[in-house]
Amino acid sequence: MCIEKENKDFKNPIEYKLEKKDGNARAGVIKTPHGEIKTPVFMPVGTQATVKAMTREELEEINSQIILGNTYHLYLRPGDDLVNDFGGLHKFMRWDKPILTDSGGFQVFSLGDLRKIKEEGVHFRSHLDGSKHFLSPEKSISIQNNLGSDIMMVLDECPPGLSTREYLIPSIERTTRWAKRCIEANRNKDKQGLFAIVQGGIYEDLRDKSLEELYESDYGFAGYALGGLAVGEPREDMYRILKYITPKLPENKPRYLMGVGEPVDMLEAVEHGIDMMDCVQPTRIGRHGTVFTKYGRLVIKNAIYSRDDRPLDEGCDCYACKNYTRAYIRHLFKAGEILGQRLATYHNLHFLLKLMDNAREAIIDGKFKEYKEEVLRNYAMGKESEWIKPKSI
Repeated sequence: MCIEKENKDFKNPIEYKLEKKDGNARAGVIKTPHGEIKTPVFMPVGTQATVKAMTREELEEINSQIILGNTYHLYLRPGDDLVNDFGGLHKFMRWDKPILTDSGGFQVFSLGDLRKIKEEGVHFRSHLDGSKHFLSPEKSISIQNNLGSDIMMVLDECPPGLSTREYLIPSIERTTRWAKRCIEANRNKDKQGLFAIVQGGIYEDLRDKSLEELYESDYGFAGYALGGLAVGEPREDMYRILKYITPKLPENKPRYLMGVGEPVDMLEAVEHGIDMMDCVQPTRIGRHGTVFTKYGRLVIKNAIYSRDDRPLDEGCDCYACKNYTRAYIRHLFKAGEILGQRLATYHNLHFLLKLMDNAREAIIDGKFKEYKEEVLRNYAMGKESEWIKPKSI
């Protein structure tokens, strides 16, 4: 565990205050130019300046504290210059709370044969029209400066899941060099904080190498993220790395686990000291008819729910659960009505946000272990339909 050295000549626009610890689990507050974020927190993903199927008002109803935007997608469409002309992403999408933008790296590196990695950056072709583009650390920061997010991410090399040590070592070193270039390129240092990304795959010593290189360089990062997890490695490996490296991240900075949105994994991350998480999973599976419940996932399109008059998740106080039955929502999906997708998405996001709110309360009360065990015990029961018969109507 370490506390990052502060540069007295530089005041970071992102500040973290630790309020309470319960073991390694942390409850804190992140201060940003657009408001405070109580942690631990789940961050809905608004890839293209919108959280799919959700309005701004609905996000506020479910207490979304911060949302994400995607540099790659917004650069291609509608263009970061256009967003900047509208006064930045906050004004463009009418969202006055904090926004985090990723670097675009994950999307670019996911293009496979459509991209080529060089020391200067990445050459790639757009997935929209095949046009040629170039993304460097400087370009990524320039785009994010135009978007005006509160928190920006460095451009890192995103290694494929289960990459070898031979691949990861030069990749980590390049990520460190790119991180320095990102810091130097940020023209809004007093308004936009920049998070570093620790890589290293499933190798503990390589995670140490990545963190030490970033930490010793003392670039003034606003927070530290863990990348390269939840990308296909066995769950036990992800948990092992989380347990090993998270407590070593600077204690006075926010800690962000990228791309995780499964309840079981989220609670594991919180237990080891993670403050922030994001994932497209709740919106993606919601649009396809799968919802989170206290007792595991539920596929609402299944025939067993055709005459079920219960809400998606009994005890849930979200708008969807207070107003509609499983039977009705199943009907909407079977009829191809957009409302079904919207209600399932609304519920899923509410579920994960509430999960983190409750985790925060448990940490403050010194009862996180008991809270986690109870949630996992219920969640492990699996499909609710297998142990409770729906009421007949």
